[in-house]
Amino acid sequence: MFDQTSRPPVRTALPGSPGARTAAAGAKGGPPGWPDRVPPPAVRGWQSAAVSWLLDLCPPDYRGHAVLRRHPAALAWLADLHVAAQVDAMRQAYRTVRVDLAESLPEGTIDALLVALEHEGLRLRSAQRSILLIREALDGSVFVDRL
Repeated sequence: MFDQTSRPPVRTALPGSPGARTAAAGAKGGPPGWPDRVPPPAVRGWQSAAVSWLLDLCPPDYRGHAVLRRHPAALAWLADLHVAAQVDAMRQAYRTVRVDLAESLPEGTIDALLVALEHEGLRLRSAQRSILLIREALDGSVFVDRL
């Protein structure tokens, strides 16, 4: 359930290399797993959209901290930790829901709850992958389309 499988390899080009220039010139979207609401790293102003997307993954109180808006790498790191904790919570809930709530909920509710937990776990794992890609882009990685 929500396995921590190895991450698929992403080919990156060094900044300034021919592959980086090609990727920047022809960027249409981000690499697979890149968040839909964030323009690809080759687009001017992508970092402000990434900050908004990352803040949406975090508790609302995080918006009150100017340091997180000024330093997207710090925000991405914090969002990664926050989403990882949510994934752990979904896994724990999935493991224990039958024992913890079997007597409290009407028949059939547990199965529906398990489906909801599974969907939420998959959404969170997708967000983890997207956060990883944003962190790599913030570190200067350039994503190159595979042939």
